[in-house]
Amino acid sequence: MPKNKGKGGKNRKRGKNEADDEKRELIFKEDGQEYAQVVRMLGNGRCEATCIDGTKRLCHIRGKMHKKVWIAAGDIVLVGLRDYQDDKADVILKYNPDEARLLKAYGELPETTRLNEGIAGGLDEDDDGGGDNFIEFEDEDIDKI
Repeated sequence: MPKNKGKGGKNRKRGKNEADDEKRELIFKEDGQEYAQVVRMLGNGRCEATCIDGTKRLCHIRGKMHKKVWIAAGDIVLVGLRDYQDDKADVILKYNPDEARLLKAYGELPETTRLNEGIAGGLDEDDDGGGDNFIEFEDEDIDKI
């Protein structure tokens, strides 16, 4: 059997659990950058995103974020636009839900943008009674049966 000559195994590659819960400074867009909402993940470090200016772009996740920052459909990201390709962009930063809400409050994101706040946040808005799968009977109806 070969000897292990490396500096560690799988657990070392995973690294320590870096505390991303810390408050970081909110980063606004500069020229050459745009806010976007991820429509779907395509694999191979790419995703399709709808930018705030209305165009759909194929976005490439930069290497620093690849396999470290997990991006899902509905996330708000900051993309760097390319001078030579208007239909492609590079994902620079992923905003967490709190930061996305702040961007919307500051007016950086339009009011029509639906923020994906997870399962618990989405249920509160749709409680209009449309999802009831049972029928209510009154006491008089039960007596007739």
